[in-house]
Amino acid sequence: MNTATVGPDGAQMRWVEISGRAPARVYVHGLGAMSAPYFLPAASLPELAGHRSLFVDLLGFGLSDRPAAFGYTLTEHAEALAATLDAAGVRAADVVAHSMGGAVAIALAHQRPDLVGQLVLIEANLDPSPPPTAGSSGLARYSEAEFLASGLAETLERVGPAWAATMRLADPIGLHRTAIGLMTGTRPAMRHLLERLPMPRTYLQGGRSGPVVGAESLAAAGVRVVTVPDAGHNIMLDAPERFAQVTAAALAQPALA
Repeated sequence: MNTATVGPDGAQMRWVEISGRAPARVYVHGLGAMSAPYFLPAASLPELAGHRSLFVDLLGFGLSDRPAAFGYTLTEHAEALAATLDAAGVRAADVVAHSMGGAVAIALAHQRPDLVGQLVLIEANLDPSPPPTAGSSGLARYSEAEFLASGLAETLERVGPAWAATMRLADPIGLHRTAIGLMTGTRPAMRHLLERLPMPRTYLQGGRSGPVVGAESLAAAGVRVVTVPDAGHNIMLDAPERFAQVTAAALAQPALA
């Protein structure tokens, strides 16, 4: 486990690292999750193994600190992630990011394109105010006081044991404020930032999740949109072998013209 001091009051972000060749691969988890349990099984498969791999936990989640003075917006998460990658000596990484972490990765690539060589997003949030079925919407419907009083317990019951296993380790305030930050989004919105980014970009969608909203405009902007059959929102858990195959294939392709 590695650490970098990146936040207020000396807060540290932590990551599990596997040594290997460049470019480094940086894995970023979704809301209420952790990077190692969500990504390490698929990242260890032959198609993806062999690269230096960093499984980073964002502030407020997993192994990382929970600073009370941190704002937990997408932009602030991206700034803290950038500081972590600077401390780790990472440049031009393959960034593989899930859901809320994908929104953070888009903000990171916009703020610090030197840190991101390629971008693979797994059902990343591209628009503010996601639909009521989205996990962040369920958390954001509570006020902060309501979430701390009863909302977290209700949420852990609602999301089921797999997601609850990592969500219960998150800082409740950080979890709720990150959900609010995800509802607010970035300016311009994540979708528009993604369409303008200069590096190769791939968007993975689980076949059970339905079609990608705005797939045509993403493709027109040079974003590869790939559907993984027989998988839902957590593609790397639902279909790890197929996830490893399509991710490796995406990272091996040249940039679209």
